[in-house]
Amino acid sequence: MASQELALKLQRRLQWEEVEEGGLQPAPGAAPAPEHESPARAPTACADAELSAQLNRRLDINEGTARPRRCKVFNPYTEFPEFSRRLIRDLESMFKKYDAGRDGFIDLMELKLMMEKLGAPQTHLGLKSMIKEVDEDFDGQLSFREFLLIFHKAAAGELQEDSGLMALAKLSEIDVAQEGVKGAKDFFEAKVQALSCASKFEAELKAEQDERKQEEEKRRLRQAAFRELKAAFST
Repeated sequence: MASQELALKLQRRLQWEEVEEGGLQPAPGAAPAPEHESPARAPTACADAELSAQLNRRLDINEGTARPRRCKVFNPYTEFPEFSRRLIRDLESMFKKYDAGRDGFIDLMELKLMMEKLGAPQTHLGLKSMIKEVDEDFDGQLSFREFLLIFHKAAAGELQEDSGLMALAKLSEIDVAQEGVKGAKDFFEAKVQALSCASKFEAELKAEQDERKQEEEKRRLRQAAFRELKAAFST
């Protein structure tokens, strides 16, 4: 109710601003505009409009009529430098596995299925709380960036130990042994151990390049063998 009242007040204020600028008559029932206003009102007009837009979107979300916002393109390797390239690829595979709608988001029902598969089922309110904790754009679902944010917060110790997000992070299917942990105390320290990000990135990139070269060489040898076999049958 408080949100609706505030929305109505902001709407009436915007109507009076249009009246003052265009010389129009105020709408019936509109509250009278103040006769004297502070000179500082002009700089706050944009802030009022932004607040009104955010409030209206929040009301739309609560009513289930909000349109999802497009997730901006981002580079996970630069935004989450504490994660190795391999870890990000594994998390991306996990994200796509539960993105049943293939729309680039994990919604409430897909998150419900994920938590059930991980062996930590949540209530409806619990699932909504999980999304709300990392839902930066208030669209009621998880983008890939927000999904990575779960593991970032877990590694930084910003999640409650008994929270649903912490359970998701701990029960994820990431193979810790393959991360090459040396003396790390637990899962999250293994992911964010103190290594030189630059050298680690270069080493992983070189390993990927070497792997591609090996695959290319194998493909070249297979093609050569096929050509020789084809020539033998042609003669």
